[in-house]
Amino acid sequence: MSLLTVDELTVTFGGRGRKESRAVDGVSFEVDQGQVVGLVGESGCGKSVTSLALMGLLPDKGVTVGGRAEFDGTDLFTMSRSARRDLRGSKMAMIFQDPLSSLNPVVPVGVQVTEILERHRGMKGEAARKEAAHLLDRVGIPDPTRRLKEYPHQLSGGMRQRALIAMAVACAPRMLIADEPTTALDVTIQAQILELLKELVDQEGTALLMITHDLGVVAGLCDQVNVLYAGRVVESAGRRELFAHPTHPYAHGLLGSIPRLDAPRGEPLSPIRGSINDRIAWADGCAFAPRCDRYEMGCLTGTPQLTEPRAAGHQVRCVNPVLDDAKAEEVTA
Repeated sequence: MSLLTVDELTVTFGGRGRKESRAVDGVSFEVDQGQVVGLVGESGCGKSVTSLALMGLLPDKGVTVGGRAEFDGTDLFTMSRSARRDLRGSKMAMIFQDPLSSLNPVVPVGVQVTEILERHRGMKGEAARKEAAHLLDRVGIPDPTRRLKEYPHQLSGGMRQRALIAMAVACAPRMLIADEPTTALDVTIQAQILELLKELVDQEGTALLMITHDLGVVAGLCDQVNVLYAGRVVESAGRRELFAHPTHPYAHGLLGSIPRLDAPRGEPLSPIRGSINDRIAWADGCAFAPRCDRYEMGCLTGTPQLTEPRAAGHQVRCVNPVLDDAKAEEVTA
């Protein structure tokens, strides 16, 4: 049995006289112990909302969460508030997207780390401070004892992100959700953060749900990849299979729009036209149809279902998938 099983997750904002907006529309995936699963897509596709729903961090009012999410056999959405709080930080933890806004600016970093140790591990005083310094040292922050006394604004961007990771792994959680952990960091620091996450997965056997729009991160870290568009998974496959044979036109377009060092000088990119707002409701057809170069009338005959047109385990939500291997290899070579 998978450690985390998400089945037909929906998140709807609005209601009670206000216009409803469905940010997540029937997302399903699984994460096994020690596995790295990626949720990929451009801004507005529902990645971060999915993670917040799983962690129970969405507001109580104005939001409706549906579907099922089982963690270690227990449905997260039927747990009591107190049980959910006990779970967060101990068995499930999250690394947030922006460390500067995620950390409390008026509280020293050491207090924020030791708070977790006191809440979930029952540590107090000097023992908690020593463990906090050990955690900061473990994630590569130099002079950790001094850093415990400093405030978030006194740390560099990379150090703040490392401090968030230290807080997330303080209780050795079985499940770690990383929401764009390398956003706004320079390339060198990005590589260091990704290497750190990879070490945690390898050494601790932690399951990692990586949320990103960066296909380079996916290529270097993920085992299984789920591509989201307009709140639904449009393609799901193993990392190597997806990069070798992108089959949904959206995934194919994402890979085709990446600059290549071996491309001839002056060769134009092949961007996906339009924006995430150029879409139709899934009930009327494929939401990607207005931007798709492979559009046909069959795309507007109802909601497309996930099928396996290429290989077992490679699921695609499309009635006219990209099955031309020569063209796919040209894009991903």
